[in-house]
Amino acid sequence: MVEEKFNRLFFIPIAALLFFMICYQYVCPADSNTCSFTGEEDRTPRRFSSSTSTSSSSGYSDSQYPAEADPEIDSKFNFTARDLDRRVDFDINGDDVIVFLHIQKTGGTTFGRHLVKNIDLEQPCDCMPGQRKCTCHRPGKTESWLFSRFSTGWSCGLHADWTELTNCVPKVMSKRDKKNTPRRKRNFYYITVLRDPVSRYLSEWKHVQRGATWKTAAHVCDGRPPTSDELPACYAGEDWAGVALADFTACASNLANNRQVRMLADLSLVGCYNATGASEPQRGRALLASAKANLRRMAFFGLTEFQRKTQYLFEGTFGLRFLRAFTQANNTRAASTGVGEEVRRRIAALNALDVELYEYARELFQRRYRTQRQRERAEERRRLRRRRWQRERRQRKQYRSFLSRVWRRGGGEEGEEEEEKEEDEEEGRGEMGEEMGEATTTEDYSSQVVRW
Repeated sequence: MVEEKFNRLFFIPIAALLFFMICYQYVCPADSNTCSFTGEEDRTPRRFSSSTSTSSSSGYSDSQYPAEADPEIDSKFNFTARDLDRRVDFDINGDDVIVFLHIQKTGGTTFGRHLVKNIDLEQPCDCMPGQRKCTCHRPGKTESWLFSRFSTGWSCGLHADWTELTNCVPKVMSKRDKKNTPRRKRNFYYITVLRDPVSRYLSEWKHVQRGATWKTAAHVCDGRPPTSDELPACYAGEDWAGVALADFTACASNLANNRQVRMLADLSLVGCYNATGASEPQRGRALLASAKANLRRMAFFGLTEFQRKTQYLFEGTFGLRFLRAFTQANNTRAASTGVGEEVRRRIAALNALDVELYEYARELFQRRYRTQRQRERAEERRRLRRRRWQRERRQRKQYRSFLSRVWRRGGGEEGEEEEEKEEDEEEGRGEMGEEMGEATTTEDYSSQVVRW
């Protein structure tokens, strides 16, 4: 009798303490700052850092690239949610192909090497020393998942543009894989890289000045190359080596002028290189509208001035990861030309279409970057909430198990089954809530890839 009375007296304070601890866990859950007994600074809400999600996936943090901090975006263009939330269900084991549209002097050579040498793949591209091209086959197959200079070569012509690639790539890929995949539909995901028009123009001038040419480029449109009357040469001889900037800008048929718009637009809309069908302003407006539409519908595009964000967006779009972080090279030849502001303004006026396209592309790029960051932060918060809920559930279960043992020692056995039933019901409600909270709506981008 005395021992039973002692057990009951011992049980009462223990039960009260456990009841207080359980209530505290409900009111002040773990990882929460709702109950803080420290100073005012500790209660200040912290800004969520994206380094949690990005560093875990790619091995770097945004603090390593302070020059690419989030800018304030002045919205001048109307983009839909479909334009901004860009994710592609790229199936490297299936029929999907990435097509890289390489515009001259935009850093495309560097980006192209990243595609064949820097992506973490089950079956990496086979790049033999001393050879320009790499073999980028799908795992266990002899088909290529990448159409680019460093994988398939200039199969559609030197620096083929949008008009050439969209007509040529399906045919070339069918011929390459004809033995294994006859008459099979593929998804072609077009990508490209753009650059500040003035810097790109100056870089191309320096490149031509050193003796480089692209005279072997076919410029095929509507089944034929342009005639000499439609596209007159800017120089006589083998190259234009040593050309002065004034002479470079004076040639009206110089393809360096508004090159990015021309290479992204559908040239067949304006009669290809035949300029007699419409006035120059009309042709310019049509080409610019076409370039904007094609750029917006592309699976991905990057900007030379934002290497880190270009890497981040590519990885988020295709679900692929690069092995090494991109680096920003600011000491370019265009930056060392030493031209004055007056000359730069004249070049900008000469490339007015490219300037407008780049302004459009830059806002779209920055808003896509921000959208992807916000999506990853929301996903990270959901993961944290779920882990916290699971941890709290385990703690409550341990407390109740201990309380049940103490209750039995004190002689109480009723209500134990009801507590366990309530515990199971609560766990079921929590799991259902997590599943409903994690449900997401996926976009169908079948209309945004070119099907053949």
